[in-house]
Amino acid sequence: MSNIREVARLAEVSVATVSRALQQPELVSVKTRNKVLAAVKQAGYQPNLLAVKFRSGKSHNLVVLVPTVANVFFARVISGMQEAAQQRRYSLLLGNTMADDNAEIAYARLVQTSQADGLIQLRAFDPFATLDMTTERLPMVNACEVLDKAPCPVVTLDNRAAAMAMTEHLLSLGHRNIAMIKGPARSPLTRDRVAGYRDALDAAGVAFDETLLCPGNFTLQSGHQATAQLLQRKQRPTAIFCENDEMAIGALQCLKQHGLKVPEDISVAGFDDISFAAFSDPPLTTIAQPAEEFGRTAVNLLIDVLEQKLTLLPKVILPFELVLRGSTGPVKMSEPATDTPAVHLT
Repeated sequence: MSNIREVARLAEVSVATVSRALQQPELVSVKTRNKVLAAVKQAGYQPNLLAVKFRSGKSHNLVVLVPTVANVFFARVISGMQEAAQQRRYSLLLGNTMADDNAEIAYARLVQTSQADGLIQLRAFDPFATLDMTTERLPMVNACEVLDKAPCPVVTLDNRAAAMAMTEHLLSLGHRNIAMIKGPARSPLTRDRVAGYRDALDAAGVAFDETLLCPGNFTLQSGHQATAQLLQRKQRPTAIFCENDEMAIGALQCLKQHGLKVPEDISVAGFDDISFAAFSDPPLTTIAQPAEEFGRTAVNLLIDVLEQKLTLLPKVILPFELVLRGSTGPVKMSEPATDTPAVHLT
C-alpha cells in the first residue's frame, strides 16, 4: 500500500510539502500542488481522512439541505456542488428535507456538533436561528431560494427581472390574457416572479387580473391541475406562464388531453430550462438559469468562509437567459380571447 513518503518521492518534494498540498493547498504554488496531485494519482495514495480531521479540527464535510431531490432543477444544482466539492477535497452530506423546518434544524446540528464544517441551504429558512449557540454564528450559504435578509453569503437570480422578461415576450406576441401558475405561496421565488409578471403588465398598460393567478407547488401534477381549472373559464387565457418547467410540462399535457394545440390555441412558457424542456412537445420556451453554477458558487463561497478568505457577506446574482422555443406563438387573430369558449371538464 502506498504512503505519503512514496508520494513525496514521486513528486520530488518533502513529506511536509505533500501534507500542506493536501490539507492546505492555498499555501503551496499551483505548480507544486499539481505535481503532488499527479503523484497521488500515480501512487494510488488515499489520505487517512480521520487523521486529517483530528489534526486540522475539520471534518471536510458540508451539509446540503434540499427541499426535494425529486426536483430536476435541484438535481442539477447538486451536480455542480459535487464538482466543486471534489475539486476542493470536501464531501457533501445531502439532506432531502421535504422543506420541513424540524428536519433542517436536525441537520444543522451536524455543524453545531462538528460532524460537518458548514451548511448550504437551498430554501428561505435559517436552520441555525433556533439553535442555542454561545459562540459566533456557524458557517452557512443560502442559495437558489434566499432569505430577504440572509445572515450569510447568498447565491441567487433576479427572479423579478426574469419573470418580467418572459411576460414581455408574451405581450410582444399580442397576448393580453396571460395566466400565471405560481409556486408555493410562502416562497420568495413566487413573490418575485409574480412581481415581475405584474411589472410587465403595468408597463404595457394591461390591467392585472388576480383571477388569472393559479396556485401551484412546482410539480407536474400542480401544473396539470391548474391548467384544467383555467380551461373552465368563460374566457380562457391565450397564454400560460408557469413559474417552473415541471408545471409547464404538466400544463402541456393537460392542454393536449383537451384537444388544444400549443402554441396555436394557447401559448405555454416555463422557468428553469431543465433538460426535459427542450424535448417536450412542443419544445418549451423558458427562462434558463445556470443551475450547476448555483451549486459550484455556493460550495466555493462556503469553503472560502471556512478558510477565512471572506470578510464580507457577498450576494452573488447569477445571469438568466430567455430561451425561445416552439411552445409560444402569436395570438390567433381569427379567434380572439374574448370569444373563445371554455373547455368543460368531464
